[in-house]
Amino acid sequence: MAESCEALGTVPEHERILQEIESTDTACVGPTLRSVYDDQPNAHKKFMEKLDACIRNHDKEIEKMCNFHHQGFVDAITELLKVRADAEKLKVTDTNRRFQDAGKEVIIQTEDIIRCRIQQRNITTVVEKLQLCLPVLEMYSKLKEQMSMKRYYSALKTMEQLENVYFPRVSQYRFCQLMMETLPKLREDIKDISMSDLKDFLESIRKHSDKIGEAAMKQAQQQKSFSVALQKQNNMRFGKNMHVNNDRILEEKSDVIPKHALEEEAENDEEVLTVQDLVDFSPVYRCLHIYSALGDEETFENYYRKQRKKQARLVLQPQSSVHETVDGYRRYFTQIVGFFVVEDHILHVTQGLVTRVYTEELWNMALSKIIAVLRAHSSYCTDPDLVLELKNLIVIFADTLQGYGFPVNRLFDLLFEIRDQYNETLLKKWAGIFRDIFEEDNYSPIPIGSEEEYKVVISRFPFQDPDLEKQSFPKKFPMSQSVPLIYIQVKEFIYASLKFSESLHRSSTEIDDMLRKSTNLLLTRILSSCLLNLIRKPHIGLTELVQIIINTTHLEQACKYLEDFITNITNISQETVHTTRLYGLSTFKDARHAAEGEIYTKLNQKIDEFVQLADYDWTMAESDGRASGYLMDLINFLRSIFQVFTHLPGKVAQTACMSACQHLSTSLMQMLLDSELKQISMGAVQQFNLDVIQCELFASSEPVPGFQGDTLQLAFIDLRQLLDLFMVWDWSTYLADYGQPASKYLRVNPHAALTLLEKMKDTSKKNNIFAQFRKNDRDRQKLIETVVRQLRGLVTGMSQHT
Repeated sequence: MAESCEALGTVPEHERILQEIESTDTACVGPTLRSVYDDQPNAHKKFMEKLDACIRNHDKEIEKMCNFHHQGFVDAITELLKVRADAEKLKVTDTNRRFQDAGKEVIIQTEDIIRCRIQQRNITTVVEKLQLCLPVLEMYSKLKEQMSMKRYYSALKTMEQLENVYFPRVSQYRFCQLMMETLPKLREDIKDISMSDLKDFLESIRKHSDKIGEAAMKQAQQQKSFSVALQKQNNMRFGKNMHVNNDRILEEKSDVIPKHALEEEAENDEEVLTVQDLVDFSPVYRCLHIYSALGDEETFENYYRKQRKKQARLVLQPQSSVHETVDGYRRYFTQIVGFFVVEDHILHVTQGLVTRVYTEELWNMALSKIIAVLRAHSSYCTDPDLVLELKNLIVIFADTLQGYGFPVNRLFDLLFEIRDQYNETLLKKWAGIFRDIFEEDNYSPIPIGSEEEYKVVISRFPFQDPDLEKQSFPKKFPMSQSVPLIYIQVKEFIYASLKFSESLHRSSTEIDDMLRKSTNLLLTRILSSCLLNLIRKPHIGLTELVQIIINTTHLEQACKYLEDFITNITNISQETVHTTRLYGLSTFKDARHAAEGEIYTKLNQKIDEFVQLADYDWTMAESDGRASGYLMDLINFLRSIFQVFTHLPGKVAQTACMSACQHLSTSLMQMLLDSELKQISMGAVQQFNLDVIQCELFASSEPVPGFQGDTLQLAFIDLRQLLDLFMVWDWSTYLADYGQPASKYLRVNPHAALTLLEKMKDTSKKNNIFAQFRKNDRDRQKLIETVVRQLRGLVTGMSQHT
């Protein structure tokens, strides 16, 4: 065939391909034929022509071969027909039939064996496939069971095993495809369910945050109480001085704390529930694990933080009536503590859900809001007890959160602002207390009828007077009942002020300074103001003012005992360089000076009242020969008042007496020279002179001891010289000696003399109609006119000189 192909004279390449087709297996024909089509565009046509030519050549060859062997084939058939006749003779057919009959059973058994072998193979195949499928079905069943039992995190892990291990083994089966299609929906269901659980958890802790906070604050308070009790126990055991005892001094002398008390404190600590006992955090853990398993942890973290920030804003927004009761503040604090206790727990038991930076940022935001709220609402508090309870709540609140690692220094700084407000409310409260004490005081010395009563007063007020101790009962303390009450209330104020200093983490020096400053405010602002208001009240008479001066003197002496009282509380010596001194001395001195001034004023007012009762007949011809009744009543009143003044310090009584005499002298002079008084007779001048003589006698009787010589009488010297001038009618001496230091009438003012003389001149004209017909009267009238002209000249000269 190859030779005939060569004879065709084909292209060498096509011949080669045809040789490969004829000589190789049919399975390899494809690449060979492809090479034909990969050649030139028209090459396959030429190849087809070559192939047709080759086929025709092979057909001719086959025809030649058939023709060559045809006769032999015919002969073989002929021979076979001959053999068939002989074969019939040999009974081949019967033998074949018998063989066939005999082999039927074998054939049946063989077919059974073949069928069994096929079944066995099929069973083996099925078993193998079932062994692959059963774990998948078991895991899927387990998944359904976990879903029904709400074990969602385990279900997610089961899904991962199904996807990574089991499904690839049976991925060719339809049921596997159906299972795989259900997994994304299951994952979404798990996410939705876990998110729903988280929302329920967030709502639950929002509602129960106050209980969480209350438990945390109670635990912190009990731990602190136990620590303080233990510290006291150790200090008493080893004889150490305690830093600052915030209890009263009497309570500092209590016995050593018994051991069972400490054990009870410890038992109380154990009974306090923790946040884990109050809150089931499993929804958070589950949701976090689920989202972590789903690779969506960031979404969960963002959602959690966003929702918690919203809750924080709600918690930090107080009710409008929070400042009205301590329960309002307590509820506000417990909710905040509960919120941050939960966050702290989440911080420590999870990784990444909340971070320290996040909690610090949240706390700083909350702290600014808390301080603003407290600063605003505490300003409405007018009750010091409420402010003190608020302070105690803030301290517990701060100590609780400090125990969880939150910085609270700004809260303690706020407490110093609230301390000032607390002191202001205390001052207002004690202002009312002082007013009540002053209102209820009878302003008379405290009567003592027995030794017991004496000891009671001494125990309440530090009074020492050996002379009084020697007196027999009944006797009287010099001060009134308000003095020991004021002293006790000042100490109570110090106690109340000290209460605010508890647990502020301040040194004894700072506490001592705070106590002294607040006490100074009480003395200088409140007590001083109350005393001044009391002194200026209209119903307070001279007797009451005298007693007030005595009271302030004893209160001033008691200030050193208040200094010692504060020193005993704080253990800070008064000799310390920076120790603030009490301003009680200046306070009581100022009050005493005000009372003294009020005594002078009221005494002068009383004198004015008596003077207003004067009823002179300014035209009388002759005097009555005795002093006026109003003046004698006034002098008797002054004598009784100055007897009361004997309890006052000497200078006060002397000043009051001198002031009264000077005021009386001035009042009498004003009465004599009053512009509304137009006429004065010589008889009236004589009567007036008798009254002035009584005043001088009163002054010379030394109504108040301590005056030297006639010092008190000098208060009436102006009146005396003026009246003597008119009584003696010594104008020549007056005019001749005017302006001389040794003048007999040195204190007579020309203006006063002129005024009085003109009043007498007018009277002389009216009453002496026929004076012009009597030579003496005419001479007297001329003298008066001459003196008047000279006095006017003196007055004019004085005004020009001035």
